[in-house]
Amino acid sequence: MKFSSRAMLGLAATCAVALAVLAAADAHTAPAPTPASAPKPAAPAPATKSTAPASGSASTAHKTTTHHATGPQELDRIAAVVNDDVVLQSDVDEQVMLFLQRNGARPEPQVVDTLRKQILDQMINEKLIVIEAKRLGLTVSPVEVSKQVDQAIGDARQRLGSDEAFRQQLAKENLTLEKLRAKYQTEVERQMLAQRLVARQLPRKEVTQSEAEAYFKQYPDRFPNLPAQVRLSVIQIPVTADSATEARGRAAALAARRRIAAGEKFAKVASELSEDPGSAKSGGDLGYFSRGAMEPGFENAAFSMPLNTVSEPVRTPFGWHLIEVLDRDTVKTVARADSLGPDGKPLLEAHARHILIRVQLGEADADRAHALAQHVYEEAKKGTDFVTLVHHYSKYEGQVGPDGDVGFVSVASLQDNIRAGVDTLETGQVSEPLVNQVGYNLFKLTDRKPARPYTLEEIRKDLPQAVEDLKQRERYDAWVTSLRAKAHVEIRS
Repeated sequence: MKFSSRAMLGLAATCAVALAVLAAADAHTAPAPTPASAPKPAAPAPATKSTAPASGSASTAHKTTTHHATGPQELDRIAAVVNDDVVLQSDVDEQVMLFLQRNGARPEPQVVDTLRKQILDQMINEKLIVIEAKRLGLTVSPVEVSKQVDQAIGDARQRLGSDEAFRQQLAKENLTLEKLRAKYQTEVERQMLAQRLVARQLPRKEVTQSEAEAYFKQYPDRFPNLPAQVRLSVIQIPVTADSATEARGRAAALAARRRIAAGEKFAKVASELSEDPGSAKSGGDLGYFSRGAMEPGFENAAFSMPLNTVSEPVRTPFGWHLIEVLDRDTVKTVARADSLGPDGKPLLEAHARHILIRVQLGEADADRAHALAQHVYEEAKKGTDFVTLVHHYSKYEGQVGPDGDVGFVSVASLQDNIRAGVDTLETGQVSEPLVNQVGYNLFKLTDRKPARPYTLEEIRKDLPQAVEDLKQRERYDAWVTSLRAKAHVEIRS
């Protein structure tokens, strides 16, 4: 990690408002029914190459996959000029990475390019709003700024795992605590100025149920469609090591656990032993993540084990993990209220760190798994009952019915090669073995639902908030357009 003020504090308040408006509109009007336990989309690389501990959006996975998605950072390149200020390309790339991390996204390269342009646009808007706030003479309380800076520095210490790791990172970046505080203070002041002006210029206006329904009927094209979905059953054949290799990996994890039990700091052992390059340098810290972001075995431990205790070794497709959960809390909205899941209950996040001992997999392991998957496919082609094959062969660890059913899954959520393999199937057919980071998967298609507009009844309950968010976005866009008309904006990237 780096002590970037934007990395620690996130996008400035105005960017957060605009992105949150978009996200809220999608969340309230497009609750895509992708189960958290569905086979995780990933790059179609050989399963033997996997090193990250999670299949979803936790920090380690994205510290590796997002890097490849966003490309090499050009630290000093200017992305845009805004009056007498600039937006650096490195800051834009950093925000792309953070956005993907927090949203568990693994989009295609062209989608990342679009996201990068949108974030650059929002960062330009942020600078324009700060300029306007200063022109109007708005100020912020030094006491509140100091409070926010203290919180950001405290978060940095916690992410790095120890005071010693914090000091080492300061030295690595040629910073002192005073310089870091000054760096954060500048950004906090900008964020608070922008937030104050947005609140003054764009007070939210409550939308009644009848107003929301009238808006939905008048402007149906402003609401997203329910995505195309497929109902799948799965047989998963993971790539596994031989028993001796497995035993060595578990023994190494137990040895690390004994060191911690004997008094060594978790962060120190993680920095020395963990084979997760994304988190080892920060003491194994994965940050906060919600359900659906991690592999099921890892996730089950993180959301059930007592806080501040070290787990027994936990096996995932990436190897053996020791897990320590530091905190569990509810996901907060921009307004600091609890976010609710489809069941109406608050969404939980866990803050954990881990030590990963990889189990080395070779070509022989992958060949063995592929041969078994091909055998199962041939059996399915001969007419062997799919449920029987599920019971005999599937090692899928997510939530699944007794027949391997994972329910309806958004087609857009599937990784490219799996989507292509499923797209050619007729109802009742079984796919050839399709690879993901776990191993090989055979999917039986049991139903399809095409993309279509939502009905009023499907979104009636969430419609007032969704329409309020859409109208807020419209007001925001019109206001920022007026600011741009009075400014010099030059985009260079």
